[in-house]
Amino acid sequence: MSPPILTPTLLLDKAKCLKNIKAMAEKAHRNNVLFRPHFKTHQAHEVGRWFREFGVKAITVSSLTMAEYFAADDWKDITVAFPVNILEIERINQLAKAIQLNLVIESIETLNFLKQHLSHSVAVFLKIDAGYHRTGILVDDTIYIQLLLENMQNAKNLEFAGFLAHSGHSYEARSQAAVLKIHQESKAKLSQLKNHFIKDYPDLILSVGDTPTCSVAEDFAFANEIRPGNFVFYDVTQNLIESCDLTDISVALACPVVALHPIRKEIVVYGGGVHLSKDRTDFRDSNQAFYGYLAVFNANKKDSWNILPKENHVKSLSQEHGIIKASDALLKSTKIGDILLILPIHSCMTADLMRQYQCLNGKIIPAGKY
Repeated sequence: MSPPILTPTLLLDKAKCLKNIKAMAEKAHRNNVLFRPHFKTHQAHEVGRWFREFGVKAITVSSLTMAEYFAADDWKDITVAFPVNILEIERINQLAKAIQLNLVIESIETLNFLKQHLSHSVAVFLKIDAGYHRTGILVDDTIYIQLLLENMQNAKNLEFAGFLAHSGHSYEARSQAAVLKIHQESKAKLSQLKNHFIKDYPDLILSVGDTPTCSVAEDFAFANEIRPGNFVFYDVTQNLIESCDLTDISVALACPVVALHPIRKEIVVYGGGVHLSKDRTDFRDSNQAFYGYLAVFNANKKDSWNILPKENHVKSLSQEHGIIKASDALLKSTKIGDILLILPIHSCMTADLMRQYQCLNGKIIPAGKY
């Protein structure tokens, strides 16, 4: 019997989650590329183990503490897809002693520091900016890339792994056509970079992967590995991008109803920014911002939910409060003490805040505590 929901609770539909993992693993297999999923979305040992059922042996994380957490669950090949923080050199050395640790750098300063302070072997990816402009070396700056590679030659405990890119600007797309355009542009730039250096570095790896392009595009044979993360749960943003259907979203925040305001057509739930984050997006047909879609438990089958029409949505969030803009039908059918479900705008942030899942069969899955 499932435990009662008394406070905001992040529900996880395991069947949908496994379906999402299977689809991405099969796409990697069709393209003959390594599937190195990003575990920053779920951050949970048990969810990570589900990937092993699909042959996954190498993973991506976003911090050294996350790498330590998954190394403790016997993951032996881990890429930290965040620029090296040289202040954590002791942690780097301890991890490199225990596992195959792959780091990301983008500067000669960081490279020189590692050359001087590494005590165990690591593989190093150069972080490449293929259009996102968050960080990384510009994809066409082959002079600086060559400088880094030359300085890496014969360096003790440093092995050049290849180029790592994240086309995060795909998150700004609002159609599959727009996602594919970004994919093709990134593919062309990164393929050119790879071809420029492949003769001198025949074993270099081209590592790519963001959920929108990995979900929508089919051609990844130009790369050697893909690293999507959000796809494991998906979310409302991915639906607006057209990376997934709403029915593919495998997490929902269950929130108790604490107040009804029929005149304003609003419902107040216990579930706010400290649970969902304050990530928001706009409706496709207007500039109106919202913070999540609504769902309710299936009346005849409590291990599933039904998504409500989009006129029902999270209008605003404060620390603990969620304000729901509700239709007359939802107001009429809802009473204080009921549970409403919110499909998050950004599942990664919601999962990071909640740090625990309740499967629809009632099983509790903890996430890492860092």
